Amino acid sequence: MSNVLPRSQQVAVVNALVEGCSIRSTERMTGVNRETVGKLLVRIGDGCASLLDGMMRDLPCTRLELDELWAFVGKKQRHVKATDDASRVGDAWTFVAVDADTKLVPSFLVGKRDAETTRVFVADVASRLRSRVQISTDGLRTYVQAIDDSFGGAVDYAQVVKSYEGEPIGPGRYSPPKVTGVEKTPIFGAPVEELVSTSYVERQNLTVRMGVRRYTRLTNAFSKKLENHIAATALHFAHYNLVRRHQTLRCTPAMAAGVTTSLWSTDDLVSAALDGVRP
Repeated sequence: MSNVLPRSQQVAVVNALVEGCSIRSTERMTGVNRETVGKLLVRIGDGCASLLDGMMRDLPCTRLELDELWAFVGKKQRHVKATDDASRVGDAWTFVAVDADTKLVPSFLVGKRDAETTRVFVADVASRLRSRVQISTDGLRTYVQAIDDSFGGAVDYAQVVKSYEGEPIGPGRYSPPKVTGVEKTPIFGAPVEELVSTSYVERQNLTVRMGVRRYTRLTNAFSKKLENHIAATALHFAHYNLVRRHQTLRCTPAMAAGVTTSLWSTDDLVSAALDGVRP
């Protein structure tokens, strides 16, 4: 059982998971049974979600970038049958907000790429901010109504729409397409054009794919259960915000944003997630 693992083994398991190791490779590296690893992941992931919910409040962010990151649970969307619970399998989109200045992730949400999930996500983002903010997103149309509902006129918002070349056929087909054009469109308020960008949140998407095995494309490491997928996502963002030292900032995003005053260790994160004891 995961609850009787020594803290040193719990920390070893978490260190492996946040470095992009799969459940089975974590089992081989740490000697902890994969079922125990999975149960520990869910417990710590749930604790991390609660921890972040309590800590990410009254934030001083002034410039946010929002985006959606694709993955799938159980099976890809084209294989979902009428007899399946469509809310638990198929496409799983992670909505992410990144503070362009501190690189903090104040909010994230796993769900479908629809109007309701967008509305809930944007409302959560708005509830965590201290003052007026400039927001940049891609061209997803559901953002417009969601941002209007949650912020009203107290926001500067613009969309960034990129154009890409046609998908290559042949040896280069797995290379990312080349961007051929970028169009910035103000939607609400008076966004500063040179600050309208989604580059940081797109880079954060790469960080997620590198750090969470189940987000890696073209492998069989996808999530089999929605609960595990959400837990792994919460663990990643808690570790990213509180433990992982950002090279450019020379501290963690949470320290840069004034959420914490010191660098957390993985042991600190596990203690806070499982026992509610913060450093």
